[in-house]
Amino acid sequence: MMFRSLVSSFSLIVLCGCQSFVPPAPDDPYFAPKLPQTAQQQQLSGGSLFSTSNEMLLYEDKKANRIGDIITIELTEVTDATKKADTKTKKESDVQLDNPLIAGRNYVFNSGQSSFETSLGMENEFRGESESKQSNKLNGTISVTVQNVLPNGNLVVRGEKWITLNQGDEFIRVSGILRPQDISAENTAMSSRLANARIQYSGKGALADSNSQGWLARFFNSSWWPF
Repeated sequence: MMFRSLVSSFSLIVLCGCQSFVPPAPDDPYFAPKLPQTAQQQQLSGGSLFSTSNEMLLYEDKKANRIGDIITIELTEVTDATKKADTKTKKESDVQLDNPLIAGRNYVFNSGQSSFETSLGMENEFRGESESKQSNKLNGTISVTVQNVLPNGNLVVRGEKWITLNQGDEFIRVSGILRPQDISAENTAMSSRLANARIQYSGKGALADSNSQGWLARFFNSSWWPF
């Protein structure tokens, strides 16, 4: 049995170590900007200066509303979660059995030293306490493009930003669904207005590698480790 347990543990280690992981890289097709379709040239009616292929907004701000338009997302993500639990249980039981009467007599043994009289006592107590606190904060800006316009007018936006430093790369990826009403006059929107938002901020390189555990250490800290 011990040999089988060692073989099973070694097999899990090998599987975890051989598991393929594709690190993020720039120019991911999923986050690539979607270019708008080229508008067909329309013939102008004789003597008319109006063209339906060009928009001239005189009384409103220009906002992104078509595929390929650019929107600036302001990242203002702040989360703070605190959880505390304190549990205490206590139970006491006491059972007393008097010496029964048999034919009107109390039977005793050993010259009155022993009888059927007995007692039983039990006490159980449990105390548990836990506390968890987590907070995150992310500020910044990223420009994304409109990938699709839904039938109700909402915009599917997606984009990424890569910054190359001397010790590695840092990237921000954002995707979600945005209402046109949530776009400001400066063509910006808050990240808190994104529905089904996916915000990823991470890095690659020597600094990122030094802050992450190796695959063997991750295995021993995972739920797969039985001890």
